[in-house]
Amino acid sequence: MNRTTAEFLEYLTHQRKYQEATCKSYQADIDCFYAYLLTTNTLDTQVNLRTIRDFLTTELARGISKRSLKRRLSALRHYYEFLLGQGYVTTNPFMLIGAPKVGSQLPQVLFVEQIEWIIKANRKRTDELAIRDDALLELLYTSGLRVSEVTSLTMQDVDFRGRMMRIFGKGQKERLVPISESAIGIINRYLQELRPKLSQLHPLDSKSFVFLSHLGMPLTSRGIQYILHSIEKKTSIYLDLHPHKLRHSFATHLLENGADLRTIQELLGHASINTTQIYTHVTTESMAKTYMAAHPRAKRKK
Repeated sequence: MNRTTAEFLEYLTHQRKYQEATCKSYQADIDCFYAYLLTTNTLDTQVNLRTIRDFLTTELARGISKRSLKRRLSALRHYYEFLLGQGYVTTNPFMLIGAPKVGSQLPQVLFVEQIEWIIKANRKRTDELAIRDDALLELLYTSGLRVSEVTSLTMQDVDFRGRMMRIFGKGQKERLVPISESAIGIINRYLQELRPKLSQLHPLDSKSFVFLSHLGMPLTSRGIQYILHSIEKKTSIYLDLHPHKLRHSFATHLLENGADLRTIQELLGHASINTTQIYTHVTTESMAKTYMAAHPRAKRKK
C-alpha cells in the first residue's frame, strides 16, 4: 500500500467513520487499479480517460462483472477526489466517465413460512451455542440490521426495558430500532445462560459486545455468515441463509403488511428513499406470481 492510499483509508476511518469492511473494499479496488497502472508504467498523476477505459476493458476481459466495475469506479472516483483535495493531482478524470450499465437485480427474499420453519427447527437443537444462534436469527430478521451493525452492537446500545436499540450505521449515522418481543426474550436468555460463560474465555476482548464467538471474542461479519451456514447444516434446512437475505425479508414483509416506505427507510438506515423503493418491485413481483398461480383464469387456456 502506498502513502496516499494509506492517507485516504485513514481519512475514511477517522473522519468519515466508515466501517472496517467498507475501508477494506476501497483498499482492494484501489490496489487493483494501481496493479494495472504498474503493468502500463503509468503514474497515478498521469491517469486520463484513455487510461480508465483501457482499465475497464482489461477488467471485463478478466471476467469482472459490470456490477463490480461500477463499485470499483465509485471507489476510485472518491479516491481521486481525495487526492485532488490534498493537491496530489490536478484533476479527477473519474468524474468524466460513466459507470457501466448494470441490469437491475431484485433482492432475494424468504417467505415468512420459511423463516418460521428454520427458527422452529433451530430451537430443537440441544448444543450450548443454540441459544446464541437463535438470538442472532431472531434479531437479524425482526430488526433488519446490517451484519456490521450486529457485530458492533454493545450492551450499552440496547434498552432492554424500552425494547429499543441505538444503532450506528454507515458513516456512523445514528438511528433507533425497536426490538421485537420474541427477539428480546431469546436475547435475554442468551445473555443470562451463555454469554457469561463465553465472556470468561476472553474477558478483555469481549468487553461489552452483545454477541460473542465460541472463543469468547466479538463476532465478525464472516463469523455470523459461518453461523448461518452451520444453522442450515444442523437443522438440515437449506435456504441459502445470508444476513442480507434476512434484511431484505424484513423490509419486504413489513411492506407487504402495510408499513409505509418512509418508516422502512428509517428502520433500515437508508440515506435515500430511492434505495428503499426497490422493495416495492419485490412485492409487486411476488403479487404477480401469486396471482398467476392462484387465479383460475390467469393463464390462457390451451
